[in-house]
Amino acid sequence: MMVFNPARGFGVYMHWPYCARICPYCDFNVYAAKARDTDPLYQAIIADLRGWRERTGERAIDSLFLGGGTPSLMTGAQVAGVIEEVDRLWGLKPGAEITLEANPDDQVRFADFAAAGVNRLSLGLQSLDDTRLKFLGRTHSSVDALVALEEARGRFRSISIDMIYALPEEGLVGWREELSRALSLGADHLSLYELTIEPGAAFAYAVQRKAWAPLADEVAAELYEITQELTLAAGYDGYEISNHARGHEHQSVHNRIYWSSGDWVAVGPGAHGRLTADGERLAIEAADNPGVYLNQVKSHGVGWASAEKLDALALARERVAMGLRVVEGLAQTDVTELGLNLNAARVAELAADRLLHLSADRVALTAGGRLLADRIATEISP
Repeated sequence: MMVFNPARGFGVYMHWPYCARICPYCDFNVYAAKARDTDPLYQAIIADLRGWRERTGERAIDSLFLGGGTPSLMTGAQVAGVIEEVDRLWGLKPGAEITLEANPDDQVRFADFAAAGVNRLSLGLQSLDDTRLKFLGRTHSSVDALVALEEARGRFRSISIDMIYALPEEGLVGWREELSRALSLGADHLSLYELTIEPGAAFAYAVQRKAWAPLADEVAAELYEITQELTLAAGYDGYEISNHARGHEHQSVHNRIYWSSGDWVAVGPGAHGRLTADGERLAIEAADNPGVYLNQVKSHGVGWASAEKLDALALARERVAMGLRVVEGLAQTDVTELGLNLNAARVAELAADRLLHLSADRVALTAGGRLLADRIATEISP
């Protein structure tokens, strides 16, 4: 029987699917904003939250994450309404993390978001080079990015910036210079992602027609190692494979819930959630299309399109895949309490190869192991 464990965390994720422009590397559930009336979607999200409350019962909120898409296209009043409703339904813990993802283009609303209760801004800079920004399909310039960062300073207790590296033909010197510049900006947190070619994204079709070729794996690995070197030297602990924080207080509470296999409510078109209730662990996905989502909420009170029951094996594998991502690794009891075990022989082999570090009950990736995280998770899982 599976029981909700508050120590793993409980949060709410809201997906706002609209974007001013759909980036060619993105495979998320997104739609062109155009001149849409967004109030019907906002109202459906509020109704969906209420439907979730009936199913979760009483639980205090560790974090609220407004993602997308581009939630910074929302009005300050809409953001405030979501925060207020989440607090009314469950209750936000004192000091709960409230994150909003934002594009630099939307800096005019940063003050409104802060006034609404957002205390952590995740700013999608992606690059500090105009040529790279154009390649990535971004609508802002490098100057816009810097101005937006200055606009955010002092308004939020924590500011995170996103950057993408390993672009085609990117060299070691170029990334070293750009990352050094990003580190000098003094953000509290950095999410540094290697460019991946996602099936269905515009970049995947560009690669198929040989418009350009992805960076070689060996070079991408060197760029990753440079990333770890520079962030550590600048005082940003790499607490997860792609995430770096200037002190524990700036680590992402919400993402920690994911990596700890906690529970989170997920509302908005295409949002994915996890819920442990009535002795079961459910993987829940909302309807993708905004129109279908609205109809689903109207007719059923919730936006769920599917709810899959996860058995012990599926949950164990999920815990391994997510738990290995953080620097402290995975507690073996996360698996044994489900009546299963890690592949002890493979764990021993990978430890001998210095790809895994064993300490008491924990299994963690070494620096070299992080480059092979997905493969290692599969090999040591039950």
